[in-house]
Amino acid sequence: MEKHLFPKNIKEALSLLEEYKGEALLVSGATDLMLWIREEKVTPSVLVDVSDIPEMRFVSVENGKMTLGAAMTHAEIAANEAVKKIFPALSDGCRSVGSPQIRNIATLAGNIVSAQPAADSVVPMTALGAVCEIVSSDGAHMRPLCELSKTVGESYVDPTKEILTKIEISVLAGKYGTAFKRIAPREAMALPVVNVAVMLEAAEDGTISAARVVASPVAVVPFRAQMAEAHLIGKKPSAELFAEAAKIAEDEASPRDSLVRGSGAYRKVLVKDLVEQALTEAAAAFA
Repeated sequence: MEKHLFPKNIKEALSLLEEYKGEALLVSGATDLMLWIREEKVTPSVLVDVSDIPEMRFVSVENGKMTLGAAMTHAEIAANEAVKKIFPALSDGCRSVGSPQIRNIATLAGNIVSAQPAADSVVPMTALGAVCEIVSSDGAHMRPLCELSKTVGESYVDPTKEILTKIEISVLAGKYGTAFKRIAPREAMALPVVNVAVMLEAAEDGTISAARVVASPVAVVPFRAQMAEAHLIGKKPSAELFAEAAKIAEDEASPRDSLVRGSGAYRKVLVKDLVEQALTEAAAAFA
């Protein structure tokens, strides 16, 4: 690596990427990238670091949506009072990332673009229906977060040409609840064996009108248990319903055996247990 550059704004960052034409790599936080460089999995000539760009470092809530600057760190999101109040699942997910030192450096954009299927902030953002702004020299476009992961370690965002600048999440006007659950071998610095995030929205009659149930790592990308979601719609929350939906999610999940995380059969059971716990917690928010 020959250069580590720090542009002052998004426009300057794009100019640098254009100037180096594929030899430069955009970074934000770089907690994963530095390991990959050390292991020679990637060998960029230039790093364009957007971690401190003011345009990418904010949290706002207005016009029915929460907008997160993509260079916000996990520690900042976990501590943000608006995030805690409106989307506790996201606050809890960010609080689970790595160690305090990593949370103070690792950014939302970095977690998304590194495309690790068990990323503790990406799972709740997927459950919340997050949409990302991606900017290139051709302009800006919005794309659902759930569409950005291609496979393990590879996203559809090209860090030699594109910048993920912000994440938008709709704030529901009615009753809703969110929850994040995680099991790992120890409290910190451990990859999750399974993590789960859910979002439930309630209709005026108390039935569930919308649901997202996301689990990982049970596939190469964060996995939505769509049959479990469908089972919840139109029904009133109950322990029996949540147990049924959790069993459906278990049946849908297909985790592989892993020396690090345990057998696939073991993790399928964990999916069931965590989904049931998360649904119960989310529903309690609008009970």
